[in-house]
Amino acid sequence: MINLDALLAPVDAFLDQHYPVPFRRGQPPHTVYVSGADASAGVPQAWGAQAQGLADDHQELLASLDQRGVLPRVLTQLNDRPIHDLRFDFEDGYGWHDDAIENRHALRAGEALQSLCRQPDGPLACGIRPKGLAPHERHRLVQTLEAVLAGAGGVPAGFVFTVPKLRHADQVPAVVALCREFERVHGLDEGSLKFELQIESPQAVLAADGTVPLARAVHASEGRCTGLHFGTYDYSAACGIAPQHQSLDHPVADHAKAAMLVAAAQTGVWVCDGSTQIVPAGDAAQQAGALRNHHRLVQRSLAYGFLQGWDMHPGHLATRWLATFDFYWESLEVAAPRLESYLQRRSGGVVDEPATAEALATVILRGLDCGAFGEADVLALSPHSSTEILEGLVQRTLPDISR
Repeated sequence: MINLDALLAPVDAFLDQHYPVPFRRGQPPHTVYVSGADASAGVPQAWGAQAQGLADDHQELLASLDQRGVLPRVLTQLNDRPIHDLRFDFEDGYGWHDDAIENRHALRAGEALQSLCRQPDGPLACGIRPKGLAPHERHRLVQTLEAVLAGAGGVPAGFVFTVPKLRHADQVPAVVALCREFERVHGLDEGSLKFELQIESPQAVLAADGTVPLARAVHASEGRCTGLHFGTYDYSAACGIAPQHQSLDHPVADHAKAAMLVAAAQTGVWVCDGSTQIVPAGDAAQQAGALRNHHRLVQRSLAYGFLQGWDMHPGHLATRWLATFDFYWESLEVAAPRLESYLQRRSGGVVDEPATAEALATVILRGLDCGAFGEADVLALSPHSSTEILEGLVQRTLPDISR
């Protein structure tokens, strides 16, 4: 008889190594970008206050967008922890300064990040976006990262740095080598430096030989890559899209982001949507239009599987949380009864497979992680769906009881 175990052992090992997890918990619903020149530990409170002021000015509009009564929870979120993930930007949102000036800003940013990560109501994750890997700027990447870590006195909890404008998969081993050298020289724990890859160049999605570099890039990171972030405007411009048509919902953007989702699937790497340049500024009508637009785009992104996105203005926070909480409550209302039927061996009108039960459990866990609802809300709709049971379904460690 053929020994399938022996024949497939190398394949099993490859899949276990490269696709280790079906779902990694804790993905923030957004990443807020603030210029490195404005780095301070007071950013979350300042943004939250501005977002609350805008929400007060547009109560009627936000109430009309509120489909499931989540607005009170949104207002609480804006007060308690308005920002889940924060980046101080030393790239496009910062520009070019003398080295001495950028070093000073980077030191201050490091101090602010260390302070923020120690605050009980601070962001759950934080970091920087330094300059990229192109020849004219890579020296600044190194200097800025070094100054930030010096200012922080090490690696702040939840720290990650974003590598902008990835263009070739072979750039990733160089970033890994840089992380190792920083850890060695500065006596940091091995593996403590993590990074995200920003996909804003067509060459990252489709290489000259027809391959998909971003898939190779994920697996070349040796477990240090935590996320793929989309860069809406650089990518659109590089593809020749006219400025007035550049948007998160353009087909060119959808193509790139779909490739990102597939490349990152089951690797534990998160995928993050990009930003909109339309911010709620100007007169009341302009603000209202921008709020509606951002809410629509966040809803669309969530429905398309992009559970994280960039926020570039305090006014984006209210609509981010509103659309996010509404999405997860809608998901809970659908998923919880189906999970209860699955766990109770009842059809409930839908016969779900173990893979579907895994997906149902995953979306509920995501809602719990972002604060859309609590475990008591889940148990009210599905008494057998404790967090422990949900995690078992996701990891497929529960027996298949659907048959």
